[in-house]
Amino acid sequence: MSKKAVAVLLGSLISVNAYSADLFVTVNSHNPVTQGAAMVLATQALQQKNQVRVLLCGEAGDIALKSKEQVKLKPKNISAQQMMQGLMKSGVVVEVCALYLPNSGKQISDLTDGVKAANPSDIAKHMTSAEVRILSF
Repeated sequence: MSKKAVAVLLGSLISVNAYSADLFVTVNSHNPVTQGAAMVLATQALQQKNQVRVLLCGEAGDIALKSKEQVKLKPKNISAQQMMQGLMKSGVVVEVCALYLPNSGKQISDLTDGVKAANPSDIAKHMTSAEVRILSF
């Protein structure tokens, strides 16, 4: 194998290993275990140097509520909301879908500090980007 071929091969291997993707995690389930699994995988992706963004829709939006009692999940006895807050402290954008607030009777002030109401145009642009992988729960 020529030196040039080896250099090209090594260069492609390095670029594959250095690649990180944006991960767009959408959570629609009301199930606390499913919500927790979404937050665990989002956390793992973030720790592996991927950009992460989270969208909560339907009953999953309830994990963003300040006043909602949350189910503690084993084995660490923390809730999906606590995991979500950890993601936010690491710079992850967490949003509730545009239909959540007007259809739940809640206001933006009812949400955990830092959670935003999503803009459908921004979400559509983000999720259709070639660099974004979508993970739905």
